[in-house]
This record gives sequence, structure tokens and C-alpha cells, in this order.
Amino acid sequence: MMKKSGILRRHHGTETLEEGSFLDLGAMQFEDEAGALAGARGAVRLAEIIRFEDLHEVSKFAYSGDVVLLDVTSISNDQVAMKRMSIDLKNIAKDTGGDVAGIAKNLVCITPAGIRIDRQKYRPSF
Repeated sequence: MMKKSGILRRHHGTETLEEGSFLDLGAMQFEDEAGALAGARGAVRLAEIIRFEDLHEVSKFAYSGDVVLLDVTSISNDQVAMKRMSIDLKNIAKDTGGDVAGIAKNLVCITPAGIRIDRQKYRPSF
């Protein structure tokens, strides 16, 4: 974890960081944040799959209605584990009425009912 290495300064009512310092976004609280999260139906979860057996624990999030992003880097070279995981994820998506798709080389997304994964990559023109 990174420590703040600078001094937080206040200038005309706004806070700024000195060069070389870090701001811990996880520790920040925003107005109305608690109220907005209290009414949320689900969450976006990020899970790392170290071995195939980890999928059982992670699947609980999907069954509870959360969007789950799975980092499968650790097992991506094991074709048997990847095939088993693919079958299990398809079954979870079918059970929940959701969707599952690979969204990057080592990242898989599973969504609950009512949320579809668009397989077309959006490329804005600049």
C-alpha cells in the first residue's frame, strides 16, 4: 500500500496535493455516498481465480445478483481448468438468467439477470 508522501494544502477552499504525493481514493468519502449505496441492488466485484476451486466461492456473488469480473491469469495456461471453469460459468449464467463473456485476455465477466454483455467493442473516433 502506498503512503502519502506529500503535504495536503488548502488553497481558496480546495485541497491540492504537492508533487510526489499520493491520494488514497479508497479512504475518501463523498457526500451522499452512503445514501446512494444503500439503495443499490448489487455491486461490481473483482475476484482473482488462483485455482479452479476458487470458482465455487466466487459464484456466490453471481448468485446474489452482483456483476463479477474474474481475473483468471493464474490458471490461463491450464487448458483443463479453463475448460471446466468455462462450463461452470455458463451454468451459473444459465441458473441466474445472466450472461458470461471473456472481455480481455485474462478477464471474464459474469452478470446477473437483466444485464447483458455487449460483445461489440466500442471504438470512439477522435
